Amino acid sequence: MDLLNTLMDKGLRREVPSREEALAVLATSDDDLLDVVAAAGRVRRHWFGRRVKLNYLVNLKSGLCPEDCSYCSQRLGSTAGILKYTWLKPDEASKAAAAGLAGGAKRVCLVASGRGPTDRDVDRVSDTIRTIKEQNEGVEVCACLGLLSDGQAERLREAGADAYNHNLNTSEGTYADITTTHTYADRVDTVHKAHAAGLSACSGLIAGMGESDEDLVDVVFSLRALDPDSVPVNFLIPVEGTPLAKEWNLTPQRCLRILAMVRFVCPDVEVRIAGGREVHLRTMQPLALHLANSIFLGDYLTTEGQAGKADLEMIADAGFEVEGTDQVTLPEHRVSAGGGGCGSHEGAGGCGSQEGAGGVCGSVPAATAAAEPRTDLVAVRRRGAGTDLAPNA
Repeated sequence: MDLLNTLMDKGLRREVPSREEALAVLATSDDDLLDVVAAAGRVRRHWFGRRVKLNYLVNLKSGLCPEDCSYCSQRLGSTAGILKYTWLKPDEASKAAAAGLAGGAKRVCLVASGRGPTDRDVDRVSDTIRTIKEQNEGVEVCACLGLLSDGQAERLREAGADAYNHNLNTSEGTYADITTTHTYADRVDTVHKAHAAGLSACSGLIAGMGESDEDLVDVVFSLRALDPDSVPVNFLIPVEGTPLAKEWNLTPQRCLRILAMVRFVCPDVEVRIAGGREVHLRTMQPLALHLANSIFLGDYLTTEGQAGKADLEMIADAGFEVEGTDQVTLPEHRVSAGGGGCGSHEGAGGCGSQEGAGGVCGSVPAATAAAEPRTDLVAVRRRGAGTDLAPNA
């Protein structure tokens, strides 16, 4: 297919595709799916080989958020039966992080619900970062605390943070349909603050919230313009008690096309499969490793993920290898541009991990219409951080 050859060649040269080409990837048929995966997979292997970076989430403070993000189980007005607890102490957070690191994770993502941190919150998280760094040599730490005020990114950097996450989530044109308590511009501003402080920026999206193909392409091109080092791709998790809980329209094939489009537009960045892979990719998760070079190990913020042991087996069975702490994630040209070992920038919401609801991703051909809702695959997290039970790692 001429389109795929063109996109593959552009990806190998780090050349941006056109919007029309990106839209065409989303419009390909299921008959062409393996060709799409093969073309995007070559771009992935060119820049990242067969390495898979493992990331581990620690939810430092769960629930009771004043923001109204429609996809989130921790939102204002949520009736989801999630864990609710206040700040973990540094030693508690470090213990939780150690489980993921023992399972092979290279990066720990420290997340806290809320609009954004107070200066006292930054002090708390800084103490936690220092504790984790002191107890685990070579670990990368990413913070995800919401909207940042002036000077806070610099303080996190001084405490040892390597990265900051704040996702754009959806296109600017549809953002107000998802959240009303803050703006798209607020999120962009936080990504800029992380960049300016010398943190590696991590910023991604959530697919499946009622957006069109054009919206998906818009947000991915906006992300490319922000130049994050990592782009988490979330697939909406329909959690009961959230406004989007009844939306179940993603298919495994659709998810693979979205990941391929992201890889073509952002060929040399860390593309991370974040929340929802188990729910929407299901048995096709191994194919997604040919497109993304990074995943979360174990559970998410408020929902359970695939067993950590199963994650590691999947990576090995698919012919990939876990990236070691002695390996640099990003290609040399991105590291030398100012990012250090883990990259150069990171950006918006949930350390890349969304927990919310599913929706229609543009016009889905009849042949790829979603099956019955797999509510059996959505389980509220009852173990790990904030509990007395062992974590899933």
